[in-house]
Amino acid sequence: MKEITVVGLGAGDFEQLPMGVYRTLKNAKEVYMRTLDHPVVAELQKEGVSFISFDEVYEKHDEFLPVYQEIASTLIEKVEKEPVLYAVPGHPLVAEMTIQLLIEAEKKGEIQLSIEGGQSFLDAMFTTLKIDPIDGFQMVDGATFSVHHVHMQNHLLIAQVYDQISASHVKLTLMEKYPDDYEVTIVTAAGSKEEVIKTVPLYELDHVAEINNLTTVYVPPVQDAKEALKEFSTLREIIATLRSPEGCEWDRAQTHESLTRYLLEEAHEAIQAVNEQDDDHMIEEFGDLLMLVLMNAQIGEDAGYFNLEDIIQAINEKMIRRHPHVFGDVHVESVEEINANWEKIKKEEHQNHEDEPVLKGEYRAASSLQTSYNYQKKAAKLGFEWGTTEAFWGKVEEELAELKEAIEKGTKEEQIEEFGDVLTTLVNVARHYKVSAEEAMVLANAKFAKLFGYVEQQVKGSWEDYSVEALLQFWREAKEKEGESL
Repeated sequence: MKEITVVGLGAGDFEQLPMGVYRTLKNAKEVYMRTLDHPVVAELQKEGVSFISFDEVYEKHDEFLPVYQEIASTLIEKVEKEPVLYAVPGHPLVAEMTIQLLIEAEKKGEIQLSIEGGQSFLDAMFTTLKIDPIDGFQMVDGATFSVHHVHMQNHLLIAQVYDQISASHVKLTLMEKYPDDYEVTIVTAAGSKEEVIKTVPLYELDHVAEINNLTTVYVPPVQDAKEALKEFSTLREIIATLRSPEGCEWDRAQTHESLTRYLLEEAHEAIQAVNEQDDDHMIEEFGDLLMLVLMNAQIGEDAGYFNLEDIIQAINEKMIRRHPHVFGDVHVESVEEINANWEKIKKEEHQNHEDEPVLKGEYRAASSLQTSYNYQKKAAKLGFEWGTTEAFWGKVEEELAELKEAIEKGTKEEQIEEFGDVLTTLVNVARHYKVSAEEAMVLANAKFAKLFGYVEQQVKGSWEDYSVEALLQFWREAKEKEGESL
């Protein structure tokens, strides 16, 4: 029948072995065992139970997954000849990758799987630590877990911490989010006569002697939001509090419209931090941008229109949809093909809106330069563009001549119109050369502020005491110093 029966040996010593599992083992001719490194094995061997272990498979591979795959494959081969009894530590369905592989084989019709009981180490852990998992509980594999998936408000159990090397990996991973001196508890052989419990600061985790294949690390939940400042949920809670009746009057008064000016300002400051290559400044400015996104999400939630989950879902769907070469079966050879696919998918997304104006959605209220860039980029994709580089510059000269004429003879309205034409043409030249007019303006403003700051430092007393030429000399000095620093 190709039947594999799996039993769990429990998490502790012989006295904790369930009677049903004990009888199954005693009546078996032979038992395949993932590892002999378990407290009940010696007692069972004394009673005549014969084990065939897979310990030698661990020596063949540098990673665990190949080990588990080979064990599962071997069991599937053995069951072709006769039924197989397979024993694992703890409970078969708790932290047992070989069992998950066997379950997949059963789904494919390769074997028939029977899983019998066995006490999970979790029961012993909860008893030893005196915690209730209903408060919020996570269990992760110490060899593969990411701290970004950990919720600091939950009880956290980290299994597979079997030696100093794995303990060091766990320590360094946890330090990405937890303070170095955060107290963690190391539990070895929970619930057995050999049980060892030790609480240490996180930085000492890999210096404890009592670590083996029965070791689990417990990280208690944080008790204060100030201890979880690296947790995304903490920021969301802070924003919700600020917007609550007990929060801040300024934050409660904000709307999507009132926050647009701050979005633009913080985006410019973030760009400046990037250009300065200042990591600390980038952390601060990207944080300000993230705060504004969460603020807008909270405003949407307060009004009942949308929430942060809607925003996250929308961008996740878009990223997956627009990257079929990563999340699908599309093959690309170059960045150009990636861009072409992106535009094709984007066009398909809007194919149900063919009656809309071409430029709809390209307007940016916070930036006339960006709007001009968007309009002209959209028009260029439809073929509305100068054919040669010379034509771009010729248009600039033409618009400058018309501006000069308007300045000399035209009305104020005509001067504004012609100046706008010059700006539009310059934005188009920037687009042609793949230069961001918006970014160029941000940099120019930052540069002006820096150079003028030098001029201001040189002025002693009243500005009226200095001629224009003297001020321009300070400006030239500032530019020279700027050149030297580059």
